[in-house]
Amino acid sequence: MYERPYLKEVKSRIAEPRRFIQVILGPRQVGKTTMVNQLLTQLTVPCLYESADAISATNSAWLMQVWETARLKMKVSGSPEFLLVIDEIQKIDNWSEVVKRQWDKDTLEKVNIKVILLGSSRLLIQKGLTESLAGRFESFYLGHWSLSEMEAAFGWTPDQYVYFGGYPGSATLIGDEERWKSYIKDSLIETSISKDILMLTRVDKPALLKRLFELGCLYSGQILSYTKITGQLQDAGNTTTLANYLKLLSDGGLLGGLEKYAGSLIRQRSSSPKFQVYNNALLTSQHVETWHDAIVNPQRRGRLVESSVGAHLLNHSVSGRYHLHYWREGKHEVDFILEKGNKVIGIEVKSGASAENTGMAIFNDKFHPDKVMLVGTGGIPWEEFLKINPREIF
Repeated sequence: MYERPYLKEVKSRIAEPRRFIQVILGPRQVGKTTMVNQLLTQLTVPCLYESADAISATNSAWLMQVWETARLKMKVSGSPEFLLVIDEIQKIDNWSEVVKRQWDKDTLEKVNIKVILLGSSRLLIQKGLTESLAGRFESFYLGHWSLSEMEAAFGWTPDQYVYFGGYPGSATLIGDEERWKSYIKDSLIETSISKDILMLTRVDKPALLKRLFELGCLYSGQILSYTKITGQLQDAGNTTTLANYLKLLSDGGLLGGLEKYAGSLIRQRSSSPKFQVYNNALLTSQHVETWHDAIVNPQRRGRLVESSVGAHLLNHSVSGRYHLHYWREGKHEVDFILEKGNKVIGIEVKSGASAENTGMAIFNDKFHPDKVMLVGTGGIPWEEFLKINPREIF
């Protein structure tokens, strides 16, 4: 079975003396549970794996019972250490307070139980961590699969990746595209929205959130003002509501809204968002066209390539701790702006015959970025760029 590169790092953290709770975050179906199960088979220390997926949200006592079970198993085994893994932790109300009490109790009594928490709702997990577990945890973000991973695990070509995206569970279905699209829509999109957003967060207009997601996928890689968005949505709320819903979709690893880079936070936050899916499968699964139709159409293929580059940058922005923007002034535009500390990098994606771009020259004169890069025609081949960790270009 293929092992994601992240497994080695998680394994090294668990081998260290007990200091922090290890929190693994990431969207659904990116292999969090599979990776932890691979880890457990490679460890010699006794362990306990439990999932809160089918547990009632109000049953916080379940967490205490699991912890006591781990303590008992450790005592019976006579082992000097023990590993407790709890999956889908965000499903339990007030989980962070319970974890804090149990962790602190073990620390006080010198009980060497190491802990891994897994969750698929970044917003709820981070809220619990910052409110109750400050100083007690390390977070680890597991994003969507890259081209390198899908190539190594399933032998995919770059063209297959830009169309079918990076969901490993769907890889065996691409020979039957209708079945593949149904799987993405029913098992991934609907489950992520229903279980990770609507069940765990207050959303007054769920139909509006779902429609916003569909619209965002349709216009992935394009800039739309909130005024235009509300014009295409029935029963649309105000711009604040739409911005909040877009944030929820982003925290679920589904759809992001990039803000305009302007060197001013105020202007960034008042800008029109540029929609960007986290995985191209979310985009193509909702279109009627087939893989063959999309790949032989130069214009459509170009959009898929740009969206795939954007998804690559967006996924790594969490673990790489950089901000991702776009820039536009009049008719001039730069596809992606990466900002980390005081470093700024401009990236333009070109997949057509011409590599000409006046926008990059104007952006360069106005903001003097540290680097400007061209991906595709006349620059770094996009197939190679999709195999690079964006942290390496800073």
